[in-house]
Amino acid sequence: MGATIDSGSTKYSNADKDEFAHQTEVQRDLPSVEEGGEAPIVEDAVFGEQGGKDTLNYRTVGWGWSAIMMVKAQLGIGVLTIPSSFHSLGLIPGIIILLVIAVVTTWTDISLGIFKQRHPSVYSLSDCGRVAFGLPGSVLFAACTWLFQTFVAASAMLSVSTALNALSLHGACTAIFVVVALIIIFPVACVRRLNELKVLGWIGLATIVPAILLVTIAVAVGGRPASAPPTGPLDLDVQLFASPSFAEAMNAISNLVFSFAATPLYLPIACEMRNIRNYPKAIYVAQGFTTGFYLLIGIVVYWYAGQYVASPALGTAGTLYKRIGYGLALPGLLFSGIIYTHLAAKFIFLRVLRGTRHVTHGTRTHWTVWLGSCADIIASAIPVFSGLLGLVGALFGTTMCFNAEAAMWMWDFWGDFRRRETRTWALTAGMIGNALIVLVGLLLIVGGTYGSVLGIRDDYASAGGRPFSCADNSGSV
Repeated sequence: MGATIDSGSTKYSNADKDEFAHQTEVQRDLPSVEEGGEAPIVEDAVFGEQGGKDTLNYRTVGWGWSAIMMVKAQLGIGVLTIPSSFHSLGLIPGIIILLVIAVVTTWTDISLGIFKQRHPSVYSLSDCGRVAFGLPGSVLFAACTWLFQTFVAASAMLSVSTALNALSLHGACTAIFVVVALIIIFPVACVRRLNELKVLGWIGLATIVPAILLVTIAVAVGGRPASAPPTGPLDLDVQLFASPSFAEAMNAISNLVFSFAATPLYLPIACEMRNIRNYPKAIYVAQGFTTGFYLLIGIVVYWYAGQYVASPALGTAGTLYKRIGYGLALPGLLFSGIIYTHLAAKFIFLRVLRGTRHVTHGTRTHWTVWLGSCADIIASAIPVFSGLLGLVGALFGTTMCFNAEAAMWMWDFWGDFRRRETRTWALTAGMIGNALIVLVGLLLIVGGTYGSVLGIRDDYASAGGRPFSCADNSGSV
């Protein structure tokens, strides 16, 4: 292609295509020791030496397991807010907006894979920002990636505390349950390769999906929602088209974007895949399953609960089903905290040690930096209160799902676009489409931030936003 790659003070163009092709082949088909026999020693563009004796080989993840991780990352942070977003927007606009966001994020996720194959050395969005926009891009995307992953890890810990509150009927201070969550998450998140979390990923998905389906069925057949008046006429106020204020609409749309905001995980997952050519297959499977599941849960729960839908949605069917649902979902909620803590820690680990033998060899420096990175994420996540998560989602989730990836695609193909002989209708449509994505992303950042700030203000006014509150966050008592 005609794009120019700027890395530091060095510029590369088509003259270097042979080297890029070689690196891409290394990224695509790295043999794994686990596939049988001793893998040959190759130099991976991200992790360095792979396949040598006493070397930690990261490239061991298959496409199916990659898709499972993507699905679990999405469901863990998003599905429980879909019905309440439909209530704010109205059922039909909510469905349309969700489908549009699904299509846009699928495209930007595929664009991220294209960028990875054209620039094999990138591991995170920070690396992509460095390649495309130099040091300012690297710093900006690094801050977005770290903050987003850390706050989502915090969200998972809060979700675990909610589950423990529901199961125990608020048997202890909520802050104690948060500490229990981090004690469980820390040692498991500190395993060094994604492939070692495979079993837990399957367990997480196999528990959270039935938990959500159970509550959905209970809402559909159970009569009155739990928060509805116990007697008298029942008005669910199900609206096909709602009339939200600007702030309410932007906040609801930001929640839907946040439901698809696992994009920062996809690039690190791709880097540990055995065959990166299977990355699009994993994306299509993950996005297709996630979108279908979101629609099923959102439509059914909102249709039968209406204005009485709870957020998180597991509380809609009443105390008994809420306790059963949270009991089933607990392993999945824990895995969400584990995977986000692991990848956020690995982001720090590689920024500190990348390019050294300590990345792939179990030296004292290797273990010190790795365990220190895990501890840093856990420590940073502890003092987060839930009202701030919407703000972080609006600011950084939208930035990474929409703006960053669309802007990088436009930069990567700008050289082809500006030359008449390489400009095609498809490329022109891609440029226009990605420019629109950037503009819509900017609107969502501004509007979603405004709505989130108002929500935080209201939370403080009603109940306070203390980070170490003992109050029940499950609505059990």
